[in-house]
Amino acid sequence: MTLSEAQSTVDQWIQTIGVRYFSELTNMVLLTEEVGELARIIARKYGEQSFKESDKEVDLADEMADVLFVLICLANQTGVDLTEALKKNLQKKTQRDATRHLNNPKLNP
Repeated sequence: MTLSEAQSTVDQWIQTIGVRYFSELTNMVLLTEEVGELARIIARKYGEQSFKESDKEVDLADEMADVLFVLICLANQTGVDLTEALKKNLQKKTQRDATRHLNNPKLNP
């Protein structure tokens, strides 16, 4: 599925199952909440924290998909074409960081 198809699919889901979009402010709060849930899993799986009993059934991919879903909702609501936004962002990063990471002694010991 392309980003454009994902935006369209989420929009169709919202219009048929979700009834309507939550406000942009509500979705921003939900995005923050979902990122927090993802962070908790990452901290336990890759960091020093151990899993709580209630965290043992979590699915990293599902939590990432939750973040993506709400981000797509916000993009749809604000008229952002994520395909174009990502292309422009990658161009910016490519120009800005063309040699930055290659010359970083922390990345290239």
